[in-house]
Amino acid sequence: MSKQLLHLVLGGELTHLDAHEFKDVSKLDIVGVFPNYAEAHKAWKAAAQRTVDNAHMRYFIVHLHRLMDPEQEEQEGKHEH
Repeated sequence: MSKQLLHLVLGGELTHLDAHEFKDVSKLDIVGVFPNYAEAHKAWKAAAQRTVDNAHMRYFIVHLHRLMDPEQEEQEGKHEH
């Protein structure tokens, strides 16, 4: 069984095309929390395709596992080098 690496998918309308600031945080679309990147990517892609006609609408994948356990992430990074 692989390690659970939680990811959050969320989106909303941006204030500017080149910004990462949402126009109205109360209207964020919280797609969900997923057990791994592959599942999160599927959800991200589906949400992004639904809103393709709105250039200001953007969806993001947030690596919750990195926020929940930053020391583990740091250790994993050391092993990669």
